[in-house]
Amino acid sequence: MHALTAWVPAGFPDVRPGTDLAAAILEVLSRNDLTLEPGDVLVLAQKVVSKAEGAVVNLAEVAPGPHAQQLAKEAQKDARLCQVILDESRRILRVRPGLIIAEHRLGFICATAGVDFSNVGLGSDWVSLLPRDPDRSAAGVRRAIEQRAGVAVAVIINDTHGRPWREGAVGVAIGVAGLEPIYSYIGQEDLYGYILHSSIEGVADELAAAASLLQGQAAEGTPLVLIRGARFTPGGGRTKLLREPERDMFR
Repeated sequence: MHALTAWVPAGFPDVRPGTDLAAAILEVLSRNDLTLEPGDVLVLAQKVVSKAEGAVVNLAEVAPGPHAQQLAKEAQKDARLCQVILDESRRILRVRPGLIIAEHRLGFICATAGVDFSNVGLGSDWVSLLPRDPDRSAAGVRRAIEQRAGVAVAVIINDTHGRPWREGAVGVAIGVAGLEPIYSYIGQEDLYGYILHSSIEGVADELAAAASLLQGQAAEGTPLVLIRGARFTPGGGRTKLLREPERDMFR
């Protein structure tokens, strides 16, 4: 029998630019009587990482250009917000009233290029961006925790993204450190001896989605999840989860 256990510690502090995330994580784990073990996975919500790193923008300080003003008309959104979305995007893929789908500068395909008003807490005109380099952010948290707690853990930064053809957003990994984000079954036999040719599992995304169920999306205030019992290969790198455009049949 194999088991996967996940805890969501209560009492995570309100994060502001400059917050020491590793210290906050270790403190909240201690207050919840949780002790880290080798092989544990910590899943941290993107929003607290972005806020701690100062990846936030005050729209009152944004001057929208002509492209942003045109996009605002098409999407029926604030032109200042559209300027930030453009700044965060490689390109805009789809627009309709109330929705902008963009290819983020890091390669993610997501609504509003990850620019978001929710759970920022700095004022009504403030929005958060995705971290500048989520893999580096995850590696930094992992390294600081190992230095301070003496335990090697894996770290995933997750965010919720919508999906084509299915309703409802799900948690995905946007930053990974300490584990290989995918696992290939290619070449292995199935239960009846068939050799698998294309079975590749998105381990980091599956763990990110599991954690998202516990984190919530509104006023829960629970951005950290500790997962124990996950089977993964040590390593890291979110970029392996992104499909190259030439292999993408749907873009």
